[in-house]
Amino acid sequence: MQEILRDALLSDDEQQGYEERARVLTQALPWIKAMAGTTVVIKYGGAAMVDPTLRAQVMEDIMLLKLVGVNPIIVHGGGKDISRLVSALGLTAEFKDGLRVTTPEVMRVVSMVLSGKVNEELVLALNVHGPLAVGLSGVDGSMVHCDFMSQELGRVGVVTMVDTDPIMALQDKGYIPVIASVGVGPDGQAVNVNADTFASAIAQTCKASKIIFLTDVDGLYRDFSDKATLIGRMTVSDARGLIASGTLSTGMIPKIRAAVDALENGVSRAHILNGTKPHSIILELFTDMGVGTMITSSADDLLRHDVAARVSRAAL
Repeated sequence: MQEILRDALLSDDEQQGYEERARVLTQALPWIKAMAGTTVVIKYGGAAMVDPTLRAQVMEDIMLLKLVGVNPIIVHGGGKDISRLVSALGLTAEFKDGLRVTTPEVMRVVSMVLSGKVNEELVLALNVHGPLAVGLSGVDGSMVHCDFMSQELGRVGVVTMVDTDPIMALQDKGYIPVIASVGVGPDGQAVNVNADTFASAIAQTCKASKIIFLTDVDGLYRDFSDKATLIGRMTVSDARGLIASGTLSTGMIPKIRAAVDALENGVSRAHILNGTKPHSIILELFTDMGVGTMITSSADDLLRHDVAARVSRAAL
């Protein structure tokens, strides 16, 4: 018996490891308490959506959000998969100002890829943890109504109205909605919608407390060539200034515009995270310092966040 007890004893390093885990969990409690019962919209994209290992890690984060009482909504695009199928079918891939020119033929590919392949893959990955996820698009229940953005872009939509009833019905039953960024055009047919702006519209109408944009970079940089210029926190006013300055990278502009639109219409905070970093969602939302770029609706909200972080650290 004594030998068994000796074998069960932890080494000093092992004991310290478990103590560190307990400390991190304790640190997370104030943030979990603050977020319980709120809605968080996660715009899912980049390598974290394509790579199976990264995708599994993101799904673990989303599962944890659900278990601690947060109501996650996933919104996704699928540009790389669309481009591959467009090329395989011999169709022309054309872009204007970063948006895909969407002919009726290309729109059929968009619907097949987003509402079929990508949506199904994400639902299956999340449902590894239980029967939690239900896939849909903005076409289902005529949920997302759009106008055409411009004649030259073809079937590219700008969101004009979101009917949240289908989303709320799923959440009331305990499900996690996984929504493909396809909407209903003014002619009653499907249109292609930029996933960042689609997610922003969903966050606004669902009264989300936060919107998260998963990307392949660590966050927002003042100078992308200088990794020391990563911006940890900023206000929506700061974000508008960066857009006006013309210094943002082309790929980041739609995300910042979508974040600003959400923050100006009721969403409290936006987060830009590197989805290739393991568990970046949990590190950003449930630790004091975070790992990405947080944009707040006001300087007062930023102050409230800082005070809450200091209180959390003092409690430890």
